[in-house]
This record gives sequence, C-alpha cells and structure tokens, in this order.
Amino acid sequence: RERGKEVSLPLELPEIETIRRDLDREIAGKKIKAVDVSSFAVIEGSKNKKVFNSELVGTKLGLVERKGLYLITELDKKKLLFIKLGVGASLRRHATKDATDKDTVLKITFTVGGQLRLVDPEESSKVSVFSLVDLEDPAFVEEKFPEFKLMGMDPAVEPEPWTEFAKRVLREGESIDLKSLLCDESVVVGIGDIYSDEILFHAGLRHDRQSDSLSIQEVRRLYRSVVEVIVEAVKYRGTSIEERQFLDVFGEPGGFAEHLAVYGREGLFSPTSKKPVQKAKHKGRWTFFCETQV
Repeated sequence: RERGKEVSLPLELPEIETIRRDLDREIAGKKIKAVDVSSFAVIEGSKNKKVFNSELVGTKLGLVERKGLYLITELDKKKLLFIKLGVGASLRRHATKDATDKDTVLKITFTVGGQLRLVDPEESSKVSVFSLVDLEDPAFVEEKFPEFKLMGMDPAVEPEPWTEFAKRVLREGESIDLKSLLCDESVVVGIGDIYSDEILFHAGLRHDRQSDSLSIQEVRRLYRSVVEVIVEAVKYRGTSIEERQFLDVFGEPGGFAEHLAVYGREGLFSPTSKKPVQKAKHKGRWTFFCETQV
C-alpha cells in the first residue's frame, strides 16, 4: 500500500511467530480486568463494543498459538480470541500508566501485569471471538477462515517432509513462477516479498523460473532454503526495514535486516559473487536477485 512515498508491506511468518512466542510468555494465564475499544472497525463478529467487552472481561487467557498468520488464545469460557494483524499494525505490552499512542485501537488491561495494546494506523486488523462449538463446525470455519482449508507448510512450527513439499511444488499439470509459488498460502504459509527473495537467493533459483522445470535436487534445495531462512529470521526476531517497520511486543525492531542477502540491496555486491544485486519488477512486485541464480 502506498501512502505518499511510503510503501508498507504486510508482516510475514517470522514476525508473527516472534509476536506469538513473546505473547505466550507475557500474557498466557493472565486475567482480563477491562477492555477499551477505540475503533470498532477492527472488531469482527460482535454486535457492538459492549458485547465484545463482555466476551473478554473476567476471562483468563490460555496459551498463545498461531494458525497461519492468525494469533489465537483460549478464553476460559470455551471461546477463542483471534487476532490478525493488518499492514502497519503492532501488538504491544505496556504499563497501564504509559501514554497511549494515537493509533491505538484496542487496549486489554490485566488484573496484574499492565496492558496489551493493538496499535493500527490503518485500522485493517481483525479481532474476533468465536465459541469452540462454532469452530467445531467445518462449514463455519470454511466461511470465516477460507484460507485454513488449503494451508501449506508452516516452516516455523514443524516443517513437513520434503517429499510432501515436493508434491505441492510439482503439482501435475501446473506450472507457476517460483516467486508466486512461494507467496501461495497453499504451498508455504506467510511468505511475501522479503522472504521469497531471500529463499530463492539461498536456493540459487530465479524468481521467474517455472516450477515444472525444477529437478528433484533443486526442489530439495528450495525446501532446505525455505526452512533455513524462516528459522534464521525467527531467531533474529523478524525483519524491520524502512518500508516495513516491525516492532515486537516490547517496541524493539526485528534484527534480521542485517542478515538480508538480496532484499533491498540492489547495486551492492551479492554475498556469493562479486556481482551486484539486481532489482526488477515481476508481476507488479519489486524483486531482488543475483545473476548467479538460475
């Protein structure tokens, strides 16, 4: 999305997994004392603020889990709280007395241990509460979360065997360029512009290479690259760059930007050769690559 010259990219899997791990340590087991919704635009599925607040106040949060890019925690009334962060949004831990950012759309105050705040300048996040009974109904889940049905590999949790990944890549009768393939949720969850370029660089494969032209050895290399890049990016707590600031729940930027090999580095030497990193438009998206990729 462009606002003036600023281009905002959505958060990808490593950023959401970083948030999930922090929240699990920070808020699991806490009891909700009060809820303050300053923008009802981000609340889905509740009639009004009062109904939404009544679903949360007095409940105790369970473990913080993740499905795709949704953060999920159990409320002790047989309900689940779902949060999907919009472009430019962040979840932050605060002391109750801290000044409130003007873009704060939701504040959850705990009986002990401050607040969790959703800061969302675009008001494009989704926050909803569903009962476990509804979520056991496949038709309900398919209507609310159509992306759950065909979800691909989640390399941040438990990578599937490479043979399963190969089946997704080499689907019979289908051919797709590798950048689009990696950004397809039914192949790999939560990968966008930044990590697709990094994965392809480390696999030595071009963004416009067709999937049906890959050898088995190249599919294995691509699989290994997907897993290694995502695991490394989570280790360094996500990527914060000029066009996509990422702050964790403590307000600290992710540290993986220093480890990017090609993304945003056009004109600089590629780490594997003395050739400059190239930048090109591919299907309307900026793509960074090295000419050593084939």
